[in-house]
Amino acid sequence: GLENELGAVAQAEVRLRRGGREGVLLVRMSTRSGADGALEGYVITFDDVSDLVSAQRMAAWGDVARRIAHEIKNPLTPIKLSAESLRRKFGPIVGDENQAKLFQYSDVIIRQTDDLRRIVDEFSEFARMPAPEHETVDLLALIRDTVHLQDVGHPDVTYTREIPSGTLDASVDPTLISQALTNVLKNAAEATEERAQKIQDPDYRPEVRMLVTDAHGALLIQVQDNGIGLPDQPAQLFEPYVTHKEKGTGLGLPIVRKIIEEHAGQLDLMDAPPFGDATHFGAEVRILLPTAQAGVVTGLPKEAAE
Repeated sequence: GLENELGAVAQAEVRLRRGGREGVLLVRMSTRSGADGALEGYVITFDDVSDLVSAQRMAAWGDVARRIAHEIKNPLTPIKLSAESLRRKFGPIVGDENQAKLFQYSDVIIRQTDDLRRIVDEFSEFARMPAPEHETVDLLALIRDTVHLQDVGHPDVTYTREIPSGTLDASVDPTLISQALTNVLKNAAEATEERAQKIQDPDYRPEVRMLVTDAHGALLIQVQDNGIGLPDQPAQLFEPYVTHKEKGTGLGLPIVRKIIEEHAGQLDLMDAPPFGDATHFGAEVRILLPTAQAGVVTGLPKEAAE
């Protein structure tokens, strides 16, 4: 058979980027011999193992996250309670000058403990990401509500919406989809705030755009910002614990990607078209959610955008 005629020569992984996405190909090259044993040529095969490699990494990082969360979470509460007890017990008796220092030191402990708690919660969330529990919801209303909450939470950022009116019933997990969109919108707002601090330009206007369109049986959601932009290798941001934000944990986008993929969707990162400053490119997160599935009413309304 053909297997007997082929001899393994080399095997290697090749990484490539296409449209902002990084893929991994497993390349094998074998020799092919004729009946007389003479070399007739080579056979080269390419196997796309991108999903397999990604799943292996996510599983490995999930195990790391569980271990970190377990080891760190337990002592955080007694540390915070002890710092608060020190303030209450010794604050009234140490004198004004020492009291100010006591409050300063205890505030540092409490604040850093809260930061660690937030990080540990993200570790736990990443490790225990639940399977989606689908129910029929108005997906457009869910998107509008999510943007509104972020708009209220970031008053210094202008939110531009292009979301069709009407309804679109879809079978999704509303909690997970809302979590994913919230994370993306929050990242976009923080990118603009970071740029505002960096450039100190009074004419700079932080802006986040939410665009929702019908993509032939799927819902295309684009979140664009005029913030700090993407790093040189944006695909790496999908790897757990990789971040280019000063206080980021690097878990936000991996969690978002996992949620979208478990809804049979696709998540991409790319440069946003310039707006506000024609020479600057912010970031764009593009989410494609299929709606032509069982239990889904297809056909996005074509009414005027909000």
